[in-house]
Amino acid sequence: MKPFNELNAAVVGTGFIGAVHIDSIRRLGVNLAGIVGSSADRAKSKARQFGVRHAYASYNEMLADPSVDVVHITSPNDEHPTQAEAALKAGKHVVCEKPLALTSTETDRLRTVAVDSGLVAAVNFNIRFYPQVFEMRSRIRNNGIGTPFLVTGSYLQDWLLHDTDWNWRVERNRGGDLRVVGDIGSHWFDLATFVTGQQIVEVLAELPTFVPVRKRPAGPVETFTSGGSGATSDVTITSEDAALILVRFQNGARGVVTASQVSAGHKNGITIEINGAKSSVSWLGERPDELWIGHRSKPNELLLRDPSLLSSDAAAVAALPGGHGEGFENSFKAMYQAVYADIAAGKPSADPTYANFADGHEEALIVEAVAESARTGQWTAVKRG
Repeated sequence: MKPFNELNAAVVGTGFIGAVHIDSIRRLGVNLAGIVGSSADRAKSKARQFGVRHAYASYNEMLADPSVDVVHITSPNDEHPTQAEAALKAGKHVVCEKPLALTSTETDRLRTVAVDSGLVAAVNFNIRFYPQVFEMRSRIRNNGIGTPFLVTGSYLQDWLLHDTDWNWRVERNRGGDLRVVGDIGSHWFDLATFVTGQQIVEVLAELPTFVPVRKRPAGPVETFTSGGSGATSDVTITSEDAALILVRFQNGARGVVTASQVSAGHKNGITIEINGAKSSVSWLGERPDELWIGHRSKPNELLLRDPSLLSSDAAAVAALPGGHGEGFENSFKAMYQAVYADIAAGKPSADPTYANFADGHEEALIVEAVAESARTGQWTAVKRG
């Protein structure tokens, strides 16, 4: 098994999430071999900004570098499948941002390529890796709340509220047919299935578009930044601004989730609550160190993140002692700790806690079921095999 400081990673994509990947890789002690940008000039500029020693002129140049063991893909969604497959076939482990691809046909192919390669192939569903999420999962697996009845929650943001807000995700050819569902709804689906251990089998969805025309700026706009000033052109938007989805789980539990990128005041608000036969558990992503535990016949509890008070599974992903807040960036580091442990061992573990390409395919199937339900107005089954 290799120590982390003998592994070399390259990051593809230099926007907001690319920077988070870079920071997390460094915090683990993994060597950062270089970065790939949308152009050679952008890669050089970002390399200087981030203090990265090398900027590759192209993706192919990076793939040809024999020192690179792992490729982190944070490029626009439409580039994921080609880049992920090429990296695996070049003998490099892969960490790919979600969605893994824009269609289930592509994700199905990628999961097969990943299995055939024998390499670690992870999808960046980082929200799994908050300690209190692991605590919820542990309690449900150990029958701590009884049989789950209801799974409810939301994922609300406001960064695309105005018609002057723009990002490549609003373009169907780049972001996919479903913007909100593919971008943040998929995080909630993964969270719900990871915590409950139950597959989603049917959905009923409505996908409204509240901002039908947006003003596209002449130059690029990074995620979570405003469109700024300057020349713009009007573009008709066909992807959704929000999603309202009813869910049925394989064990009979029911769920409902609202996802939105036009909810003023909500910056990155993911929530999930599971109501079971014995008790309830609830978690809010913007208050990540708190786990609410609801009871009928005794006072409710608020469990603060403290490794000494958590289950062994949850304590294992907690980086800091109780009272020392852990946030968004730590979920990436915790996920990569698990990913790189498998990479150091040379192969994926049999049942990884991180999402792999099979999980990425599962999310693609759910997203397509949501799209079909919105078109027909009917309950739609998630089509597996």
